[in-house]
Amino acid sequence: MRRSMIAVLALLAFAVAGCEDTTAPRDVHPPAAPRGLYSVTGDAQVTLRWLANTEGDVVGYRVYSSTCASGATCPYDRIGTATGTAFVVSGLTNGATRYYAVAAVDAAGNESQLTPEDIFDTSRPAGSGATIGNFVTSTSGAGWDFSSAIARNSDDVQTDIFFGYNGSVHQMFARDGATDIQDMGYASSLDVIDYAPAAGWSPTGTVELIPGHCYVVWTRDNHYAKFRVTGLTGSFAVFDWAYQTAAGNGELRARQAAGEEAGAARPIAWLR
Repeated sequence: MRRSMIAVLALLAFAVAGCEDTTAPRDVHPPAAPRGLYSVTGDAQVTLRWLANTEGDVVGYRVYSSTCASGATCPYDRIGTATGTAFVVSGLTNGATRYYAVAAVDAAGNESQLTPEDIFDTSRPAGSGATIGNFVTSTSGAGWDFSSAIARNSDDVQTDIFFGYNGSVHQMFARDGATDIQDMGYASSLDVIDYAPAAGWSPTGTVELIPGHCYVVWTRDNHYAKFRVTGLTGSFAVFDWAYQTAAGNGELRARQAAGEEAGAARPIAWLR
């Protein structure tokens, strides 16, 4: 009888223990918003990068895009996810500006606020290996038209810049007084130069060409471009290039929109 009673008590104790709530409280606290969001402009694409969150339970990030700043009049739409701190937005229309934000997500599914920066970017066409000849020898094919991405005669009205070598100095010339050009110095790639300088334009409309140097151009029809010299001889110049198709938009990079009208382009006067 005593053994039976002990067995019953043991079973009751086990049952009571099994009914105890051992479930931990659900995590309802979202992580902090990611910091340091920026972009690298590409040809029909934009690469977004940001700093990793420091919370140990963050498992990934959600990437959002909108056609206006902060989703003020148009919401941010989720366009993808990432487990790392980079995301490539592809299939974009060159010359169209879009705004981007990122949120962190933890293991419990909590999503952070969007990144505080209003990052926007305007993809643009780009190319490599463009080759133009020496106008001193022949005007044919010595000029470059950024808008059409083709070589033209150095004296063609559509030409933006043209190359010349006088036997001692390699030079690039702005075709007319309404086109500006300047040397931005050595850069490891064309993407290093991601802004339009406010000053420093060549007073003569010419620059000496040096392999590895990047140059910026503001064309007569209100477009911004840049190129990087990859090869030089006495007969031709070879370069990589990028051109902003959005007229009046000096942006080949992302920037914060605070204090600026959403989508507004800086006037040419700001660049000169």
